[in-house]
Amino acid sequence: MVDSLTRDQRHRVMANIKGKDTKPEMLVRRLLFGQGYRYRLHVAGLPGTPDIVFSGRRKAIFVNGCFWHSHSCPNGTRKPLTNPEFWDAKRTRTVARDAQALILLDELGWGTYTVWECQLKVPDDVAGALFSFLGPPRQDRLPER
Repeated sequence: MVDSLTRDQRHRVMANIKGKDTKPEMLVRRLLFGQGYRYRLHVAGLPGTPDIVFSGRRKAIFVNGCFWHSHSCPNGTRKPLTNPEFWDAKRTRTVARDAQALILLDELGWGTYTVWECQLKVPDDVAGALFSFLGPPRQDRLPER
C-alpha cells in the first residue's frame, strides 16, 4: 500500500511525534505516583536519558513505543511499506542505542526496567511488575486516603 500523504505531509506528521510526556509514559507515571512513588524525569546525566529515575534506589525506567524500539509484539514487528530502508536503518540504530544505554547503566550500578507500550493494555500487570522492580515506596511518602 502506498502512503496516502504527500512527502511534506508525512514529514510534518512524523515531526510532531513527541519523545517526552507521551501517553504511555504519562500512564506509567500516574501508576507510580498513585502507588506513592516519587521520581525524577528525563535525567540527561544518565546514559539513554531514562524516562523515569529513582536516584536514591539507583533504578531507571524506560517507557518504549513498540514500533519505534522494534519490540517483538505485532506492532513492533510491523514493517512500513513506504521507505523501508530508511525505517529499517532508523529502528536498528534505536535498538543499538537502547542496548548500549542499558549496558552503561548496568556498569554504573543502576537497575533498569523497560515498559513496552503494548504492556499498558493491562495496567495492573505493569503496576505489579513495577512494584516488584522498585520495592515498596517510602512510607513517609504514601498518599493519604
